[in-house]
Amino acid sequence: MIKNFFTTTYRHLWRNKLFTVLNLLGLSIGISAALVISLIVYYEFSFDTFQRDSDRIYRIVIDANFNGVEGHSVGVPAPLGSAIPNEITGIEQTVPVFQFQGDATIHVRIDEDHASKPLLFKKQKDVVFTNNDYFRLLGYQWISGQQSSALAQPFTVVLTQSRARLYFPDLSPTAVIGKQLTYNDLTLTVSGVVGDLDKPTDFNGREFISLATIEASSLKENFMMDVWDDWMAYSQLYVKLSANQSAQAFQAQLNTFYQQHNTERGKDITLSLQPLHDIHFNRLYPNIGGRIAQKSTLYGLMAVAAFLLALGCINFINLTTAQASQRAKEIGVRKTMGSSKRQLIQQFLGETVVMTSVATVLSILSIPIILRLFSKFIPEGLTADFMFQPGYLFVLLLLVAVVSFLSGCYPALILSGFTPTSVLRNQVSGLTGQTRHAGVRKILTISQFAIAQFFILATLIVSQQINYSIDSDMGFDTGAIFKFDTPRDTAETKSRQLLHTVQSLPGVELASTGFHAPADRGVSFTTVSFHNGTEELKPTTQIRWGDEHYLDVYGIKLVAGRNISPGDATNELLVNEQFVKEIGFQRPEEALGKFLNWNGNAVPIVGIMKDFHHQSTRSSIMPLLFQKNNGSTFHVRLKPNRDGQSWSHAIAQIQKAYHGLYPDEDFNYQFVDEMIAQFYEHEQATASLLTWAMSLSILISCLGLLGLATYTINTRGKEIGIRKVLGATVGSIVQLLSKDFVKLVVIALVIASPIAWWAMNSWLADFAYRIDMEWWMFAGTGLVAMVTAALTVGSQAIRAALANPVDSLRDE
Repeated sequence: MIKNFFTTTYRHLWRNKLFTVLNLLGLSIGISAALVISLIVYYEFSFDTFQRDSDRIYRIVIDANFNGVEGHSVGVPAPLGSAIPNEITGIEQTVPVFQFQGDATIHVRIDEDHASKPLLFKKQKDVVFTNNDYFRLLGYQWISGQQSSALAQPFTVVLTQSRARLYFPDLSPTAVIGKQLTYNDLTLTVSGVVGDLDKPTDFNGREFISLATIEASSLKENFMMDVWDDWMAYSQLYVKLSANQSAQAFQAQLNTFYQQHNTERGKDITLSLQPLHDIHFNRLYPNIGGRIAQKSTLYGLMAVAAFLLALGCINFINLTTAQASQRAKEIGVRKTMGSSKRQLIQQFLGETVVMTSVATVLSILSIPIILRLFSKFIPEGLTADFMFQPGYLFVLLLLVAVVSFLSGCYPALILSGFTPTSVLRNQVSGLTGQTRHAGVRKILTISQFAIAQFFILATLIVSQQINYSIDSDMGFDTGAIFKFDTPRDTAETKSRQLLHTVQSLPGVELASTGFHAPADRGVSFTTVSFHNGTEELKPTTQIRWGDEHYLDVYGIKLVAGRNISPGDATNELLVNEQFVKEIGFQRPEEALGKFLNWNGNAVPIVGIMKDFHHQSTRSSIMPLLFQKNNGSTFHVRLKPNRDGQSWSHAIAQIQKAYHGLYPDEDFNYQFVDEMIAQFYEHEQATASLLTWAMSLSILISCLGLLGLATYTINTRGKEIGIRKVLGATVGSIVQLLSKDFVKLVVIALVIASPIAWWAMNSWLADFAYRIDMEWWMFAGTGLVAMVTAALTVGSQAIRAALANPVDSLRDE
């Protein structure tokens, strides 16, 4: 019986090679997209799901509200971690995690007896200060050293196995114990080696220094270990609650305890418990050096996968039901010989399972290639090997079962429903074009092109918005300007010397020092107020710093007043037009000379800057003030790049001067216009994804349309022959065969347009400055779809119209 099934299946697929290829292509494209997308989604939702009792693990975060300005931070006051185990009940584990300061980078020197000088590893990342509970919380495998006491003493460090191999490639994990490493000015002894975590996690530590080292060294002041009213993002705290402790009760105790230690600002701050499963997805609390996944993006990806998979299934249903007449006699003979409807359904569903399985195998083989092609969309750490996770293998089997059922169920019911008397009298073939099943095929074809046109519209609108955002006037110059940072812990004389050198270079037009660019990825708020005689106004205000050349470098215009004065220190401010409006003045010049209460001092406004965008066009322009400050960020405007080489030469000269003053530091720079474009990385990734989804949906739809057109033309061969004999032209025949398919595309546009308008209008609502959806976008989408359909069908129609009518009218 099994042999008969495979023989029948093989003969059917081989006899209908074109339809077999079209079905395999449609299913393979849909399944490939679904596999890759499901791999990404499964990977993202796998983060930090491996910890025992993960539902009891929380990160303590800060939600603040200062004068109506909301703020959120993953950092907490440094002494909190050591205080709450003794003051609050219901905690099983307390795990402080302090990132190594200095942009989370270090210099590691390894002193070997046989080495003439220490080995140098520059800017190592993922170094944290923590305690022994860290390893119990995450379930690390202990390779060497004593887990219970490895981080009990100061000046000890535990390494992951990968770092131990990097630093001591010739030593076993046991031999590494007792070796010394120098982290900047800290000399530490290796006290343990643990296995690397091989599961997705946002706990990125690879070198673990004992928390007691901070208290026993000069780092205590740097980490503000005794400061309750301030915090930095490098100080994080995780807790694991006891089994019978509720999160709400613990949080209430926590905030009561905190307000006792921070009486001045505690009323404006709430310490909240962030569940472990929320850490990877919550954009309000980003990890240092970590990555936040967007659930909305993942759900969008799942929708794209579902659409593409549905298109492949629709193709299969359309082409299989269209071939019904060719299998009618086979079905009649089988029923006459005693086959039941159930057996026929099993046969046809089995054929679908074979087709789906072959398509799935082809898709699996293509995944490594797809992951390389789309590497910029693939989360770091995700490889094809992740497919072999037990959980994902279950997803894979479920996918095959669902696709087989969706694709094969309806055709199997249709084919098995034929009556032997009708099919053996050859009545089915004459009816297939006009039966209710042809109507179903039309509905499915409309659905295919509605999905394709939705993607076309979405791609067009997203691309238009991105181009609009990137090309928008930011209110300051972005061309030929780049910025770079110098070490913050160096003497200011070096910075001044470098600035003088840069300004004197022939390829440099102007240079300035400060901090953020006018529009930057980072945001900096400040608290400032203005008393208008009746009330004190406190607008939510951003701040920028720079020297007296900063505005000229970026071409920021003043609409009133003057620039800040040169000199080592000035006590005056510039504000933008929006700030002037917020404090109640209609004309910019009316605010000149007014005093603001800032940092406890009365500081005059000496100039009004023309409004400029300080973030992407998603955000409205906010009140902003500018203060003189010679910061560690250099802003350099280059002269025109006339010969194509002058910019490169100027940057090389600046790099040489930089390394002359900072020989051990890397020189990293970024052009401001490139940084502005990075504001829209997420949107650009969305546009690229939509482009691929659009292309694949059009391809799948055209494959289905090609198959249906081929079948329809074949069944109407005698009609076409008679029309030609009676004098019909090639053009009239092509028009006759194409118009029905084009009508379906028009109907699909009518269905897709309002759905696309609603979806894109919701997406554009996130932008403060946005494009308008124009009528031509919808008309152009319909035109593209109609032309594509006409070309797909027309190629077959022309072939049929040019065929010799004698061939089609000859009796079989």
